[in-house]
Order: sequence, then structure tokens, then C-alpha cells
Amino acid sequence: MNRFKKVALMMGMLLAVMALGFAGGGSQAATPAAEGTVSIAMVTDVGGINDQSFNQSAWEGLQRAQSELGVKVSYVESNQSADYPRNLETLVDSNNDLIWGIGFLMGDVLLAEAQNNPTQKYAIIDVAYADTPSNLIGVVFREQEPSFLVGYIAGKMTESNKVGFVGGVKFALIEKFEYGFRAGVASANPDAEVYVQYAESFTDAAAGKAIATQFYQQGADIVFHAAGGVGDGVIEAAREQGRWAIGVDRDQNDLAPENVLTSAMKRVDNAMFNVAKELAAGRFAGGTTVEYGLAEGGVGIAPSSNKHVPADILAEVQQIENRITTGALQVPFDMATFEAFMAAQ
Repeated sequence: MNRFKKVALMMGMLLAVMALGFAGGGSQAATPAAEGTVSIAMVTDVGGINDQSFNQSAWEGLQRAQSELGVKVSYVESNQSADYPRNLETLVDSNNDLIWGIGFLMGDVLLAEAQNNPTQKYAIIDVAYADTPSNLIGVVFREQEPSFLVGYIAGKMTESNKVGFVGGVKFALIEKFEYGFRAGVASANPDAEVYVQYAESFTDAAAGKAIATQFYQQGADIVFHAAGGVGDGVIEAAREQGRWAIGVDRDQNDLAPENVLTSAMKRVDNAMFNVAKELAAGRFAGGTTVEYGLAEGGVGIAPSSNKHVPADILAEVQQIENRITTGALQVPFDMATFEAFMAAQ
């Protein structure tokens, strides 16, 4: 390096140090990572990377981080829950800066891994721990909010006054979808009946198809699913029966363009990207739980809704969304809150 280049380099370093001093007011500033130096990996749940649902959405968020932030990304698929510990350990051995667990089914295993590896950073979708370790971030969503909106659409658009809900495994998380949907239907159409059944699986598409087909044969003309891969069967049944299905997690209209009425979107991709962006900037909010709802842009209805939902109904949905965002409307998320909601109608 010649003398002039050395002088220029020293002046650049001095200016950078001065800028940090002024910007930080004397406090220690976080050091952003150079492009390509941050590596983030995720472990899918049993739905797999191409589940057309939240695993796929999570991966899309990491791919966006790779494209826009230069972050290195990778994933490991889980075929069964017994794969979780091994897959997480594999990613630790690969020296990833951040390891994601996708889905509440991984909650206990990932917590144990975080406690056993205190210098490794972790994050998980759909889990809020009572006592979150400082090397772990929990990310949760108010799934009841978009479910209410698609329920309102279903209540307005049903011609038979019969609609259905197909859940995956019956846990509190999936019940948020159920009760939000049922409240939305009731708000739009008190005369509508809602059939409810759980498949007790997130992967059995045949079970989803069988349940939805039964609902359609009983007169339902719209069925909403919150069931991962089980929902593929629900959408297939809608296509075969010439009825409507409502998708979940991502815009699922592409799976059956003439039969998916709308989708209750859960922007796992945005959450994954946001955490990656913070990490690339040298920040990590370990020991906390981040919650996304309508107000935070973390949930909503699918952009494709305007293909089949009339403009006047979408305008009503926007008004309801505003009421939820401002807190004027509290959407129920379990049986107790649903019963209270119905009693107040």
C-alpha cells in the first residue's frame, strides 16, 4: 500500500470513530455486520419447507433477508418431532449466528437447546415463554384478528348460512383461529351456522379433504382451515365440490384460483425478515417476546381477496380492521372470550 493510500485509510478510520462518538453520545454503539457475514438457519416443523403455509412463509422471509441484506440462510427439514433436537444441534455445529425453530410444537425442545447453549442465539415462531432466556426471542401473532376478518367475509358471502372451520391439532394457538373466525361470522350474519372439526394433524391432507367434503355435503358453502398441510385437502375438496375455501398463513389463492375466496395471512415472513435486519445491524432483543397483529402489520387478509370478494364487503372489512387496530373491537381468542363476545352482541 503506498503512502497516499495509507493516509486516506487512516483519515477514513478517524472520521468513522468520530462519527460513532457523536452519534452514540459516548455510549457503546452496536456494530453492523458486513454483508455476507451473518448466517441464519431455520428448522421446519413436520409440515416441511413446502407446506404452502407458515414454514414456507418463514423461508420466504429468510430468502428476502438473503436478497436484501446479504444474509446467508439455510434450513433443515423435520419429518417427525423426534428430528427436532438433532436438527437444532446440526445447525449449532454449523456455526450459525441465529437459529430459528418454526412452530409451537418445537417450543420445549428449542428452550432446552437455548439453555444448554447460552452463547448461541435462537428465535422461535408461535411461542411465548414465561421466562425467556437472554439468548432467545419468541415471536407470536394475534391470529384471531385476521380470522375475524375472513369470518366476516364468510358470514356476508355464504348463501346457505352454513360455513365450516377445519383445525389442525387442537391447541390454544389454533383455537385463536377458530374463535376469531366464529366471532367474525356471527358479527356479519347471526343466522349462520359454523361447523367445526379438528383433524388432529398438520400433515394429513386426506383427513382435511374428508372433513371439508363432509361439511360441503351438509350444506356449507365456505370452509376456512387453519391446519397446515391438512389444508391442502380442504382446498382440494373445495375445488372438487365447486365451493369456497379460505386459506391461511399466506395467500393461498394460487392453489385454487377459482375456489380460494380469501386467506387469513400471518406474516411469518415479515417477522423473520425483521429479526434478520436487526441482527445484521448488530441488535438482538434476546429475552423478549415480540407480538404481531393488525396494528403491527403482522397479520391481515390476502391481497387476492379482491378477485372474489365484492368491493362493498372489503370496504366494511377495512372499517372493522380500523376498529381492531384502534382497540375499539377486541377479538375473542378462546372459548371464554368468545362467549363474552357473543353475550355482548
